Amino acid sequence: MELAFAGRVIEWRGPAPYYFVPVPDEESADIREVAAMASYGWGVIPVEARIGEVVFETSLFPKDGGYLLPLKAAVRKRQDISVGDDVAVEISVRLSSLKR
Repeated sequence: MELAFAGRVIEWRGPAPYYFVPVPDEESADIREVAAMASYGWGVIPVEARIGEVVFETSLFPKDGGYLLPLKAAVRKRQDISVGDDVAVEISVRLSSLKR
């Protein structure tokens, strides 16, 4: 499953700051339809993501019925991304062929 969307970078402050792009409601609904075939536990969904020229692997985190795409420091640095920036994202949900 491949999806494209735009979102604003948010920060969550815990013991260390974490940065995410919230997945919009429509795309989150599409992901929920295949979540059982993709999740390897705890509701996280493995994806390959692209922002600009940077391609990276990560897992979407479930949050309040939707999903958050975590942004690693290396991705933010290469694309000069900061909190509040709007970014265009492409993701490919990795479906497990072993799950039914």
